[in-house]
Amino acid sequence: MSAQVVAFTIEALRQMNFDVDGADADTVFGPAGVDLDSLAVAELALRVEDAYGVKFGEEDMERLAIMTLGELAADVVVRSPALDGAST
Repeated sequence: MSAQVVAFTIEALRQMNFDVDGADADTVFGPAGVDLDSLAVAELALRVEDAYGVKFGEEDMERLAIMTLGELAADVVVRSPALDGAST
């Protein structure tokens, strides 16, 4: 299931007009990767929340900004009732 979340996240970033060509589970959200600013992190978090029924608090936003796509996907799989904690 984490591959599904990575694919969703890449597509969400593409829709947000970020260059994600070549992005994969090891791509970071920070300056060495996609280079999301705090507003983009918040928008991405909302999209993930809506899609997977998870909730990120304010304290999670800083942590999200330094994650990789794979780390976010693993976190979502653990949190999401829609995914039942199953992983791929």
